[in-house]
Amino acid sequence: DVNDEAAFLGRLQRAGYVLRVREHGHRMFRTPDMSVHLHVLAEDDDEVERYLVFRDRLRSSVTDRMAYERLKRELASRDWEEIGLYADAKGPLIETILARARQPQS
Repeated sequence: DVNDEAAFLGRLQRAGYVLRVREHGHRMFRTPDMSVHLHVLAEDDDEVERYLVFRDRLRSSVTDRMAYERLKRELASRDWEEIGLYADAKGPLIETILARARQPQS
């Protein structure tokens, strides 16, 4: 239960993760140096499938992986007033990559 923070929050904090996002059904943690982030979601949340499809596509497609890397590097060079704006800027490419990942393979 992602909303039962008592079940996981302390252990993640002791492991060095810092809680950055607290939303209903979603928590996001980062390491202090911000090199790693961790999303906690309910097992049956539709976002779990999206994250895994996206991850698998990046692992299997050099073209998509390089496009995502280029975009992230370009976006990382900017100053963002809110992290949500950064996430929004990645959205169109993420949706394009997800659409390709879901196309039937021939």
